[in-house]
Amino acid sequence: MINIDLLVQYGAVYKKVSAGEMIFLEGGLCLYYHQLVEGRVAWSNFNDDGKEILQELVSAGECFGELPLFDHQGYACTSVALTDCLILRLPSASFSKLLDEQPQIALAFNRLLARKMRFKMFLLRELAGHSPEKMVDKLLKYLHEHSDKVCNTCNKLLLTRQQIANLTGMRVETVIRATRALENQGRVNIVKGKVFLTSPKGNSDHCERGSGESKHVHASRQLS
Repeated sequence: MINIDLLVQYGAVYKKVSAGEMIFLEGGLCLYYHQLVEGRVAWSNFNDDGKEILQELVSAGECFGELPLFDHQGYACTSVALTDCLILRLPSASFSKLLDEQPQIALAFNRLLARKMRFKMFLLRELAGHSPEKMVDKLLKYLHEHSDKVCNTCNKLLLTRQQIANLTGMRVETVIRATRALENQGRVNIVKGKVFLTSPKGNSDHCERGSGESKHVHASRQLS
């Protein structure tokens, strides 16, 4: 999101976080801007029964937990490291100074927040008006077109079906049935438990003949 050298110039400090460690808690006081350098982070709410509502799956190069930096309220979600992570943390006062002195970055955050709002509006609309099968189908298409959650090389979905369930509020069994129905219709391929979107530019065999994992590497555009 923001050029690493620029963050360090404004006083950002690296912090290592272990897999499973909580980075911040919903409702807590926001003291830092967080940008993920390495690893993966879940940004989620949890209901009274402990069920996870996944708001975002954060990849290297992306920021997370930024809302309180703009509305000065508590964290909207809890953030947990899914893998060992390396994070850059910039104090909130320094972040405000950076935005004042780097207007192009402030504009980039306007676009980022607008994109996130559009995605939430998309989810609400589709959940209200479609069957689980159509919902999953439309969600996969949206992720393919508007996110880095589908491999550009082989079209492998980089979210598990459990994560799709947490993202949409559906049961994982419902997501599995919907995905199998889409496979029967030729909309996706399921190979060794991995979901691949069907597209002329994708090649699921290519990834499966390799290490069994996607060769996708997230290349974040940095702003300076």
